[in-house]
This record gives sequence, C-alpha cells and structure tokens, in this order.
Amino acid sequence: MTELRITAPDEQFCSACGQVVKKAAELCPHCGVRRFPPPYAPQEGRDWLVALLLCVFTGGWGVHRFYTGHIGIGLLQLLTCGMCGIWTIIDLILIATGVYTDVDGKPLRR
Repeated sequence: MTELRITAPDEQFCSACGQVVKKAAELCPHCGVRRFPPPYAPQEGRDWLVALLLCVFTGGWGVHRFYTGHIGIGLLQLLTCGMCGIWTIIDLILIATGVYTDVDGKPLRR
C-alpha cells in the first residue's frame, strides 16, 4: 500500500532518500546529499568571449595573454606591440576558432 505524504510550504522531498527537508537546506540532513549547487560556485576555466574581446580591443598589448595565464608571451607581446599586429591577428583567429587554450591547456569556456 502506498502512503501519501504531505509537506509544509517550506519543505520538499529529498531526491536521493525521499525524506522531508526544508527548501532552503543545501544538504539533506538525512543522507547528506547536496540538493542544489551553491549559487556562489565559480565557473571552471576562462571565458571565450572575454578573451576574444580583450584580443580585439587590447591585442597589441597582449592583455588576452595575461587573462589566460600566458604571462611570458603576454610580456613579449606587450614589448613588441603584438609583433606589429601580426601576433594579434593570429591569436584572434585561434580564439575565434576555439583552438586557443589557457595556460593549463584547457579550452576556453563558451
């Protein structure tokens, strides 16, 4: 026989164990499962659009290289003005096509 359980307006059922928990609870007190990710959780990786815009507007100074963690190449681009723009155009193509990676070798997050 199936039993019907009713919750208060500020309660709901845990999806993992089925016990009643408060809606505001991040963890289920019965089984310890995280009910939803915290809103302050940082996103993994660096953003593709930010790198692209930095390359477009400040590419000659290598600011996009600093943003993605390539400090040495960023300094070189800063001193050579993006190799008179050639390096900036190459980086712009690499970022736009999704080939460009950050210092850890991870692709930029879209």
